[in-house]
Amino acid sequence: MTTVWSVTAEPHDSPVAAALWRAYYTEVSDRWYLLHEGHVTEPDELEREVTADTGEYLAPPGGVLLVARYGGEPLGTAGVRLLDATTAELKRVFLLKEARGRGGAAPLVTAAEDTARALGAGRIVLDTRDDLVEARALYARLGYEETAPHNDAAYADHWFTKKLAWTWEP
Repeated sequence: MTTVWSVTAEPHDSPVAAALWRAYYTEVSDRWYLLHEGHVTEPDELEREVTADTGEYLAPPGGVLLVARYGGEPLGTAGVRLLDATTAELKRVFLLKEARGRGGAAPLVTAAEDTARALGAGRIVLDTRDDLVEARALYARLGYEETAPHNDAAYADHWFTKKLAWTWEP
């Protein structure tokens, strides 16, 4: 039997979502601090920031948190939230280190794009940082184009957009 990826909606405040959010935030925060200050995130700051961002914006009706599973094990996330009636934002795209290289990123982002379409979006936007080179390469490979800033997020260095083609099913 071949193990495959599955991607399903998950409550933003479930234990699975909380564990993946903590892993995501720890990794991106530690990468920033190591690059700019030579140390990992201070434990008190990590707790404060993980607790402060509840992910409520990824709750229906205007948002969805997706969890990617490989062989049933939750290994990654992607969030989608509507910014306006036709624009969605891609958030928290992440795979645990041990899951990388298994082909899970593309189906996860594709599921997020499908979710954005289902919410009525005709385009999807995102922001990312200079040091997240793997993310930038993934987005470029999946057809995202770098654009002018669409927000003033404190740690954003790059902004991307993708028009979402509508599919017709008889």
